[in-house]
Amino acid sequence: MRSKTERRLTQILSMIPWVIANPGARVEEVCDRFGYDRRDLVADLNLVFVCGLPGYGPGDLMDAYIDEDEVVIDMADYFSRQLRLNPAEALGLLASGMALTSTGQAPPALESAVSKLRDALLPDAEAVLSVDLSEEPEVLDILRRGATDARVIDMVYTSLGRGETKERSIEPWSVFSAMGNWYVSAHCRTAGGERVFRVDRIRTAAVTNEQFEPPAEIPPPEVRYTPSEDDVRATIRLGPNARWVAEYYPVEELDQDGLVRFSASDAAVPARLLLRLGSDAELVDGDETNLRVSEIREAILRRYL
Repeated sequence: MRSKTERRLTQILSMIPWVIANPGARVEEVCDRFGYDRRDLVADLNLVFVCGLPGYGPGDLMDAYIDEDEVVIDMADYFSRQLRLNPAEALGLLASGMALTSTGQAPPALESAVSKLRDALLPDAEAVLSVDLSEEPEVLDILRRGATDARVIDMVYTSLGRGETKERSIEPWSVFSAMGNWYVSAHCRTAGGERVFRVDRIRTAAVTNEQFEPPAEIPPPEVRYTPSEDDVRATIRLGPNARWVAEYYPVEELDQDGLVRFSASDAAVPARLLLRLGSDAELVDGDETNLRVSEIREAILRRYL
C-alpha cells in the first residue's frame, strides 16, 4: 500500500472514533484537529458512507455526512468499542510485531507495544514462538554500516526502468523492507538527488572511507519514485473510476478534476497504465507516451491476428 493511501486510512480511522465520541463536532474543529480541508473531509465521509459489517443490512452500515456545519457519523458504534482479539488474531499480531522488531526498523512505540502484548499474551514468547524470516542478503550489512557510520558507498546497480547497469556513489540514509523486498534510501551522487534502490538489484557494494553529512530530517523509509530531469512526462485526465491512480502512483495533481502529471523513466510505464484504464483515462499531453501506447496496442493486436 502506498504511503499516501496509508496516511489517508490513518486519518480516517483517527477521525471516526473522535467524531462519534464528540457529537455535534463542527467542520472547522474536525479539519483543524485532523489536518483536513473541507473538500477532503467531505471526500472521506463519502468514502465511509454505507461501509459496515457483514450482513450489510440497513442496520449494519454507517451514515457519514455534513449537516449544515456539523459532522455526523451514525451507526458506527463498533468504532467506539475497544478492540477485542480472539486468540488466533492476538497470536498473529504478536508474531507480526516480533518479526518487524527483529529487523531493527521498528519505532520505539511499536517495540513498547509488542513488549506489552507479549507480557500479557505469552510471557515466554521468545522460547515458544519462532519467527523465521528469510535470510537477509549479504549486501545489507554493507548498506547498514554505511548508513550507521554516514559513509559513502560505491555500488554497481541495475535500474528497473531501463535495465541499465552502472556504477553509482550513494550516501545511504536508511535500509528497510517493504512489499517483500529490501530497499536502501539514499542521496545518489550520480543522479544528483534522492533515490530509493532495491537491494536485489545491487550487484556489488563497498563502504568507502569518505564520510557525508546526513540531512537534518531524513525522509521516511518508504518505497517512492523521485522524478528526474531525464524522465518521460505525460499529462493524463483521470475519469471517476480511475481516480485511485492519484493515490497509488507518485503523480502530481494539477487540478481537482482528475488532471495529473505522470513521471517515469520509461514511457512504457504510463502507456501500459493508459491501456489498462481504457476509456477511464485520457492522454492530454505526452508524445513519447502516445507513441508507446500505439506500439503496445499494435503488439497486442498482432497476437490475435
